[in-house]
Amino acid sequence: MPWAQVATPWGEFYAAAEGENLVELRFPGPPPGELRPPPPVVKTLTRQLGEYFRGTRTAFDLPLALHGTEFQRAVWRELARIPYGAAVAYGELAARVGRPRAARAVGQAVGANPVPILIPCHRVLPASGGLGGFGPGLNWKKRLLALEGAGSYP
Repeated sequence: MPWAQVATPWGEFYAAAEGENLVELRFPGPPPGELRPPPPVVKTLTRQLGEYFRGTRTAFDLPLALHGTEFQRAVWRELARIPYGAAVAYGELAARVGRPRAARAVGQAVGANPVPILIPCHRVLPASGGLGGFGPGLNWKKRLLALEGAGSYP
């Protein structure tokens, strides 16, 4: 899959697109594959992420083509409904998708989110407190939550 670099105030992210739709977003690090010039949707992503990191954008308006199971897509749709600056527990998210006993399965679907930040998986926290997990690393989760004013975490 060809990737495009996404320059932001928080570093160089990487995005993959299929046609007019974003399919994946990766945090700064080594390029995940062959880099190509950014298509129009990645240029829009670059602008919107810059606005988000500067604190002037609270929601994203980008076309997405997400590949996952029906359960994963249901979890991702519900993640997208978590407001900026808010957080929910994994169990609450499980109840919202109609599977109140499936908090672990929900956690796995959250972890498989191909477009973090755009679909705000960083806004999900364990009911017992703390941060839980985050694929790109807990420091990123802390920074994103702090940016949104969702509290401070050790």
